[in-house]
Amino acid sequence: MRTIKELFDLKGKTALVTGGSRGLGLQIAEALGEAGAKLVLSSRKQADLDEAVAHLKSRGIEASAIAADVSQESAIEPLVAEAMKRLGQIDILINNAGATWGAPAEEYPLEAWDKVMNLNVRSIFLLSQAVGKASMIPRKYGRIINIASIAGLSGNGPNSMKTVAYNTSKAAVINFTRTLAGEWGRYGITVNALAPGFFPSKMTKGVLENLGEDNLAKRAPLQRIGDDEDLKGAALLFATDASKHITGQVLAVDGGVSAVH
Repeated sequence: MRTIKELFDLKGKTALVTGGSRGLGLQIAEALGEAGAKLVLSSRKQADLDEAVAHLKSRGIEASAIAADVSQESAIEPLVAEAMKRLGQIDILINNAGATWGAPAEEYPLEAWDKVMNLNVRSIFLLSQAVGKASMIPRKYGRIINIASIAGLSGNGPNSMKTVAYNTSKAAVINFTRTLAGEWGRYGITVNALAPGFFPSKMTKGVLENLGEDNLAKRAPLQRIGDDEDLKGAALLFATDASKHITGQVLAVDGGVSAVH
C-alpha cells in the first residue's frame, strides 16, 4: 500500500497544460511541476510562454513551451505531436485555455459567440480526442482535467455580468467532462473538472474592476476571492493517483459561492 506522499507524487509523469503561460494555467503548472511532473505549456504568445518557462525553471521545474492557438483545429495535431515528441507520452492533460466576452444577450455578436465556443468547448473536445488517441487510450492511463467555472453552474443575476456565451460554454464543459468520463473509464482514464470562482487574472480584470473585488468577496462564505495558490491542491488531487477512483466530477473552488447562490 502506498503512502499518501506516494499517491500525490508525479515523478515520472508528464503533463500538457493549455493556457499555461499565466493565471490559473500557470498556477496549475506550478502544482504539477512541484510534485515532479515534466511539463509542456501551450498558449498563443511565445513571449508569455518564455516568461512562464523561465519562472518554472527558477523553481526547479522541468518545462518547455509550444505556441499554438488551440481554437484552430489545424493547431491541435501539431501541438500534440510535438508534445509527444518532447515528453514521450502525455499522462495528464489540463484543458485550461479559455476566453470570455461581455455583451447583453440580445446584442451578443455571433463572432464573439463563436470565439468563446471554439476556444472554451471545441478545443477541449479536439485536444482530449487527440491526446486520448495518441497516448492515453493505447497506454490505458490518463488524467484529464477540464477547467470549467462556477459560471457554468447557474445563470447571472440582473445586476451581474452579461456573459451568455461564457456561461453556456462552461456548462458544456461540465457535461462534456461527465460524458467523456463515462466513455473512457474503461481505458483507465479519469476525466474531472475544476470550477473556479473569481480569481485575479487578465480575463477577470475588467469584472473585478466593474463589480469591485470587495463586493465579490462579500458574496463568498469565506469572504475572499481566490489567490495564486488556491487551485493547486484540487488540481494535484485530480492529476495524481490520489484520485484514481474519482471521475466525472466537478469541484468548485470558489470560497463557497456556489453553495449559497
